[in-house]
Amino acid sequence: MRIAILSRNQNLYSTNRILEAGEKRGHEMMVIDHQKCVLVIESSKPRIIYKGEELKNIDAVIPRIGASVTFYGAAVVRQFEQMHVFSTVESQALVRSRDKLRSLQLMAKAGIGMPKTAFASNPKDIDDVIKQVGGAPVVIKLLEGTQGIGVILAETHNSAKSVIEAFLNVEVNILVQEFIKESKGADIRAFVVDGKIVGAMRRQGAEGDFRSNLHRGGSAKLVELSAAEKSTAIKAVKKMGLAIAGVDMLQGARGPLVMEVNSSPGLEGIEAATGEDIAGKIIEYIERNEFHAHI
Repeated sequence: MRIAILSRNQNLYSTNRILEAGEKRGHEMMVIDHQKCVLVIESSKPRIIYKGEELKNIDAVIPRIGASVTFYGAAVVRQFEQMHVFSTVESQALVRSRDKLRSLQLMAKAGIGMPKTAFASNPKDIDDVIKQVGGAPVVIKLLEGTQGIGVILAETHNSAKSVIEAFLNVEVNILVQEFIKESKGADIRAFVVDGKIVGAMRRQGAEGDFRSNLHRGGSAKLVELSAAEKSTAIKAVKKMGLAIAGVDMLQGARGPLVMEVNSSPGLEGIEAATGEDIAGKIIEYIERNEFHAHI
């Protein structure tokens, strides 16, 4: 098969690993920078031009699209879909998962456990917002933030109020969430491919940092998920309409609490922590779908 990875940097660990895994299984692999794609939108013949050439005969695409370029990246995936090319991440699911507020609303409706969350746009409502999530300490998150950037722990009511006020006064959208102190700065990432958990790790924040992101100096180790954690992760991914995702959960006193469902999860941390060939499992997922498509 001809499989294209939509990635802006071929040297990234995840892109490289998927490239290797595909070649190892005998596929023709290529990396396409989605930002450099030109979309030709015609009713009878949707096309994509890349570096002056029309992209043809591609069997599947693996989107590795950063949060900062979601809009254009999703448009490129949608164009491939209109050309009847299989995508491991559907354009609609990509957009849905990147909207943190919408994601939480969808998961809440499905009865999936999550930290209490409040969203407001009026600076006059701040006291009530803090009260609704159980009072200080609270976690304040930028709606557009990724990899732990724009995540703040406000220890007291007054500090929470001043941070929220500052953001709302400059019209920055934020979520305010309860602080799950029993998680002790650790979270769990469950990696799901095609409805199955293929690896899980516990991420511990760096000393003095409540955020557990590996990009922020956190560490990761293999973890055995409980039955509740497994079912929560699979349910959350299904609700987002994703086939491949990383589900970030906190271990709360009332059970697993989903913080985020990541539609472009990195492979480096999870492969190192679990020793699993996750990249190979992504390629196998494409092979299964292509096989069914031709039956």
